[in-house]
Amino acid sequence: MLQIFLHQLAQSSALELIAVLLAAAYLLLAVREDPRCWYAAFASTLIFLVLFWQVKLYMESVLQVYYLGMAVYGWYQWRRPDDGPVSPIQRWHWSRHGIVILAVASLSMLSGFALERYTDAQSPYLDAFTTWASIVTTYMVTRKILENWAYWLLIDMLSIYLYLDRGLYFTSLLFAVYIVIIFFGWYRWQQRYLQQGILHESTIDKQSSAPA
Repeated sequence: MLQIFLHQLAQSSALELIAVLLAAAYLLLAVREDPRCWYAAFASTLIFLVLFWQVKLYMESVLQVYYLGMAVYGWYQWRRPDDGPVSPIQRWHWSRHGIVILAVASLSMLSGFALERYTDAQSPYLDAFTTWASIVTTYMVTRKILENWAYWLLIDMLSIYLYLDRGLYFTSLLFAVYIVIIFFGWYRWQQRYLQQGILHESTIDKQSSAPA
């Protein structure tokens, strides 16, 4: 089994490898909250758009168009003046997550049904779910919502199966690496979020103790 996988991996395109390396650079920079991550995201997305269309993952292809726009939007949100403060990490209330999950599930069922009925798409329901979930989660990254890492964990695990099934072996390997990086990103952002709370409380204490 391992020998077959390695042989198929060797047959993967150089273009896919370039996209994978750029995508890995994106996530590593995102963990560090480095705005340059969006440059890598834009370049890798252009390549993946073509690759996914070639293997009939049409929802994934459409998703790449959205990613291009989000790369620009994310850069705009994360940019800061020289020596200016980094934009804060935020959290969503559980009720908002409930609405998001219900919306993603509903849209996935509708899109999956349409793909199955009217196209030759492969794994239509899974393709639809990872697409809609990724749309929401990418927006969460641009707004620095802490829980994005939990969403990505589920999406990436499902995506590994999807890409292996379509022969995108470098991409499957990338998403396996993503799962490891997700835990580091989650921990780093959690620490930053807690530090923000401490700094905020410290500022309030100073303001309350200042003479009127």
